[in-house]
Order: sequence, then structure tokens, then C-alpha cells
Amino acid sequence: MMFLYRIYQFVIMIPLMVVVTIVTALIVMLGSIVVGPRLGYYPAHVWARVMAWLSLVRVTVKGRENVRPGRACIFVANHQGAYDIFAIYGWLNHHFVWMMKQSLRKIPLVGYACYRAGHIYVNRRTPADIKRTMETAERRLGEGYSVVVFPEGTRTKTGRLGAFKRGAFHLAEEFSLPVVPVTISGSYHVMPPQARLPRPGHITLTIHRPIEPPEDGRYDVAELMSRSREAIASALMSGEHRGVSVRLDT
Repeated sequence: MMFLYRIYQFVIMIPLMVVVTIVTALIVMLGSIVVGPRLGYYPAHVWARVMAWLSLVRVTVKGRENVRPGRACIFVANHQGAYDIFAIYGWLNHHFVWMMKQSLRKIPLVGYACYRAGHIYVNRRTPADIKRTMETAERRLGEGYSVVVFPEGTRTKTGRLGAFKRGAFHLAEEFSLPVVPVTISGSYHVMPPQARLPRPGHITLTIHRPIEPPEDGRYDVAELMSRSREAIASALMSGEHRGVSVRLDT
């Protein structure tokens, strides 16, 4: 059966993925230039669903009622694998921009399309670069965008939930915005770090209740990080995502 799937991947899936990605990037670039960055979200939303469908990957969402339409917030999610991008872009159903690695800027067409759509490239090479990254994020939040961040900073290589970096939580404190933890499960199985091609699977996206800012608007950042991580870990520990090879690094 896997042999037939590999034939399907090379003959149908991969060529269609390349074509769909190029077309989507061109639409995003043109639309963002003519209309503005906000148009960039919608073609990519459809693109993500098509990519998952072509890969025979099914996505289930739980807790969608925890997202208030039109409300700016900061989503923080664990990062199990490459298909996290498709799951969030295609099924979160909330207009947002990503905070993403600077290296992704080099991907032909896609890197520039993401820039035109207003996504934020994270550059940590020097303190000045970090400052510019945070200033860009502040501008996006000030414009009313929500932001999606993988606070682990990179995809897990072991299946463990890693330590969180503080950047996204400082932004939540500065703008007094709610933080919405999101648990992604199943994408590690779909495409482990060492794999070059995906396999069919099921990804579950669990959206947790927002962590609201205190009345004075001043979060305790360490506590906010801890609560967010506990929320994400709780879905992984509860058995809610069965059949997932994930351990918690505590």
C-alpha cells in the first residue's frame, strides 16, 4: 500500500503541490501589492487546505469556540512538524500573520510572498536585529493583526515538547492582548524530522481558552509562559490525541 502511495506522491501529489504553491505565491504577491497585505491571508488559507488534501492528511479542530472573530490575540502553538503550517493556516479560521524564521525568506517566490503578506521574519543574529523584529511585530499588532508564534522556536526533533522562548509573551504583555494556546498533535507522525515525504495521517488542532490579560494589563511573563505551556501539554497528556508519538520534556 505504501508503494502505491509513493507512486501517487511522485506522479500526482508533488507536481500538483509545486503548481499550487507557485500559483498561490503569485496571487498573494499581486493581491498584496494591489489591495494590501490583508488580502494575502485568504489564498494561503485555501492553499493549506489543498496541500493537506493532496497529502491525504485529515485535520480535526476542537475548541473553535475559544476564538473570537475579529479580536486580535497572540496564538502560541507547539511545533511538531512541517504540517503544523497547513493545519493552522487552513483550519484556525482567524486572520493572522506568522512570526517565522529568517531563513524562510530565501525560499523562491514563497519568501517574498510571505513578506508582501505582512508576515514577520525573526532575525536573532544581533541585538539590533532582534529589536527590529520586535518593532515589526509591534507594528503588526498595532494594525490589529493577530500573530501566530511557535514559542519553542523550531520543530521538535524528538517528539518532546520543548522549552518556550519569551518573545511572544513580552508582546502580549506590551499590548495587553489575550494569549490563546493551541495544541497540535499528529503532524509529528505525518512527517517526522528525518522524513523527506509525508505519509497519510490525522492532525488534531485543539484551541484552548484564552488567557486574558490582568485588569492592569500587566502580565507576569514567567507565569504566562508556564500557563500557556501547561495548557498545550495538558491536551497531549490527557490522551485526547491518541496514537501520537510525543513525550513531554519537563
